[in-house]
Amino acid sequence: MAFRGLPIEGVEFYEQLTADNSRAFWLANKGRYDECVKQPMLDLCEELAEFGPFHMFRPYNDVRFSKSKPPYKTQQGAYGESEGGAGHYIQFSAEGLMAGAGYYAMANDQLQRFRVAIDGEATGTELAALVAETENRKYRIGAIDELKTAPRGYPKDHPRIELLRRKGLIAVREFGRRSGSTPPAQPPASANAGRASPTCAPGSMPTSAPAPLPPTTAPSERDDRALPRNL
Repeated sequence: MAFRGLPIEGVEFYEQLTADNSRAFWLANKGRYDECVKQPMLDLCEELAEFGPFHMFRPYNDVRFSKSKPPYKTQQGAYGESEGGAGHYIQFSAEGLMAGAGYYAMANDQLQRFRVAIDGEATGTELAALVAETENRKYRIGAIDELKTAPRGYPKDHPRIELLRRKGLIAVREFGRRSGSTPPAQPPASANAGRASPTCAPGSMPTSAPAPLPPTTAPSERDDRALPRNL
């Protein structure tokens, strides 16, 4: 089915789920989730196939080891990985649409090569300029984590110390909520992936196969709340 936008009814569903995160509410409104959240997101994933394939996260939280965690997620996320390993993430919630792209977490060997590129005058200057340009377009730059000081072997006053401290590199933008739905002709997530690509493309970072987002779990088991919201 062709992507026609993310309906405002999906935003309203998540507003109500946030207020009443119970099994009774979920069972009574499962049809609304399927129609106003799941199907539009599946259509959007298909629309963004060139950045994927995308895999949808489950709507249920794993509450086996946390009694304080609500049973249902208050957002629907999906993750795709393009050739070269760059990750792409989209999320629909009561706040509207959010999209991100890049290398959320790098393996140790990738991180070393990344830092060598940042340290190099030519490659480091180019990468810093790409990051600055991306920030000027109202994207947030982040990573899974960053060091409190310079990595071992690098001076604390390095001209690109902020990049050197990062353990990954992603660009994230929150498009918010709009009346009606997102424009069907050019979904913001598609524009996000395309515009962020100069910063997040494999050629911009000398990191062969990057670590998945987040590591250690299968796509259907990942907790998408822990992705860009933790940056």
